Amino acid sequence: QVHLVESGGGLVQPGGSLRLSCAASGRDFGTDTMGWFRQVPDNDREFVAAIGWVIGDLHYADSVKGRFTVSRDDAKNTVYLQMNRLRPEDTARYYCATQRAGNPTTAFSYEYWGQGTQVTVSA
Repeated sequence: QVHLVESGGGLVQPGGSLRLSCAASGRDFGTDTMGWFRQVPDNDREFVAAIGWVIGDLHYADSVKGRFTVSRDDAKNTVYLQMNRLRPEDTARYYCATQRAGNPTTAFSYEYWGQGTQVTVSA
């Protein structure tokens, strides 16, 4: 059974940084694309970043480009999201997800999801 567990969320001041982790288990994720999405109440889940299994296959939402960095450690079955220069509008619940095919920026193309971790950016 596939499990994805996010961690690393919390409360941070504007301009601060957080590093989210997503630990995956249940199958070999070596050829999966791993994505990060975020959601605030009453809104759809929003694409943040994704990383494919081919080196250099990276995707970012325009709103986070230059501030967030997605990476993966396949030996640990873990994907990371380094978030720098955080803004109040980054406040959301962040989810990781995995797919083996499809558009990496669309939520419906992902097979499995974690439960999410809350990120709050506030002074």
